[in-house]
Amino acid sequence: MERPNRGGGAPLPQIRFYGILMLLLCMMLLCAAPVVAAEDEAQVKHGEKVYKVRCMVCHGKNGDGKGAAGVLRKEEATGRIIDIRPRDFTMGLYRFRTTATGCLPSDDDLLYIITNGIPRSFMPSLKEVPVDDLKAVRSYVKSFSSRFQEEQPCEAIVTKAPGWVGSADSVNKGKAIYKNMKCWECHGETGKGDGSKSEDIKDDWGEQILPFNFQTGDLKKGSRPQDIYMTFTSGLDGTGMPSYQDTLNEDDRWHLVSYTLKLMGKLNKGHTQSAHK
Repeated sequence: MERPNRGGGAPLPQIRFYGILMLLLCMMLLCAAPVVAAEDEAQVKHGEKVYKVRCMVCHGKNGDGKGAAGVLRKEEATGRIIDIRPRDFTMGLYRFRTTATGCLPSDDDLLYIITNGIPRSFMPSLKEVPVDDLKAVRSYVKSFSSRFQEEQPCEAIVTKAPGWVGSADSVNKGKAIYKNMKCWECHGETGKGDGSKSEDIKDDWGEQILPFNFQTGDLKKGSRPQDIYMTFTSGLDGTGMPSYQDTLNEDDRWHLVSYTLKLMGKLNKGHTQSAHK
């Protein structure tokens, strides 16, 4: 016989039922957490193995960029020697991102670089490596910096080139912006990287870094209009290249893209077509 409910609340059997249900839910959550953690740990461990074979020679055992390869040097067509230092992952600073300046790169950003490499550097493409191995390396690389545990990810910046990018009017406007923003102080009047401040720039590690010479070929981040726009918008964290997201409106950044393409000799049919896509 069921006892009367004198307190006006739920009947005792109903209370017991919900109590047991809550207990079961708690037990399920407690059991699931170690499984998820174990899966993450297993991926990082797998990534460590791939990293040691594919990446450690340059980026170092501790991910600090101090691998056996040391500082690599590359000679440009102009005769200028560029020092290329492998990325130090411990600070969590990345140049090539689709996120705003000061933000961490997205997982897609990291996977893209790991997969495709970086043109004009010694970072090779790993397209032949299974994607699961590449994702595991990404997890291991992220483990070198506490930023990935402490900070929330930022949204990716979306780009869509206006149809007028590369037009004569846009190039002229971009040239004026290049002058007004004093881009020439680093990159030079004709984009050769020989501006008045070109010898004074240091990166966040205290090493000298030379401004890009637009007349020597493709940018490391890519030379499509949208790639160049992303550089002007996100900046290259850890270097002297700032973000113009807060100082130039979208149209002005696209005009600067047009002038950059002009300096690079890229204003051909292929690039103007890609601007319309």
